Amino acid sequence: MEKSAILSALATEAKQGRLFFSTSANAAIHIKNKLEDPDCNLDSAIHLIKAEPLLATKVVGIANSVIFNHTGKEVTDVRSAMTLIGMRTARSLATAIVVQQLTEPQQKNPMVTELWQHSIHVAALARIVAQHITKQNPDTALFAGIIHEISWFYLLSREKHFPGLMDESVATAWTSDADLENESELECEIQIGSAILKALSVPTLVLESIISLWKGRLSSPPTTLGDTLLFANQLASVKSPLPLTSNQTGDDIMHGLYSLIDEQALQDLLKESEHEVKSLIKALNS
Repeated sequence: MEKSAILSALATEAKQGRLFFSTSANAAIHIKNKLEDPDCNLDSAIHLIKAEPLLATKVVGIANSVIFNHTGKEVTDVRSAMTLIGMRTARSLATAIVVQQLTEPQQKNPMVTELWQHSIHVAALARIVAQHITKQNPDTALFAGIIHEISWFYLLSREKHFPGLMDESVATAWTSDADLENESELECEIQIGSAILKALSVPTLVLESIISLWKGRLSSPPTTLGDTLLFANQLASVKSPLPLTSNQTGDDIMHGLYSLIDEQALQDLLKESEHEVKSLIKALNS
């Protein structure tokens, strides 16, 4: 089956609300939804998090990052961690678990590993860019960065139902300029990703910002959450194995970034923030 036909079939599924998640991803979605319930208090959240080892590990890990732990005293339990990071960050981490669990049967697939490493590098850098350059909410930027590749994770999870979807020849075609001459293919990919984000109750601001990233659209001035993601994506040392072709080149994006901060000041900021970025990446990798 040709790539365009596969995309069309998957986009039709998404449009009809027929999204297919693994058992582990559904379990993670259940916990995420429970944490987002307005009636979920701290004690209830702690109980939920303790019941999911992967989430508990990430919560404790990020509480020990330099972003949240300013004392240097190691946090070793979920309750102490939650007092540092708060419910909002815990919900973001729960969504990160959903993303990872989408492709659980393929965890040894190098493409899955590379895609996750790219996602968390972008997330950590998006937090820095939001805080110091675009003046967006840093925690929202971190969350958006974690989930910005969710459409690819979903496509990888559907590979067994669409043979050849992500084999070497087709995977290479995803990044081919000629293959994306028809804009309808990009729109199919956006339709699939948007449906997943809506199914996970991702806020509209975050959803629209991720779509801006997929389309490569810079605002004027480039200070939106979408711009923040574009900048972080460009700065990330780990690149996506499946980048979307957009109208913006890397030079265009860096030109937009330099309109907000000069090159030397940017390099100084990245150097000063290096420990913070590495700490966040380590926590998200836990």
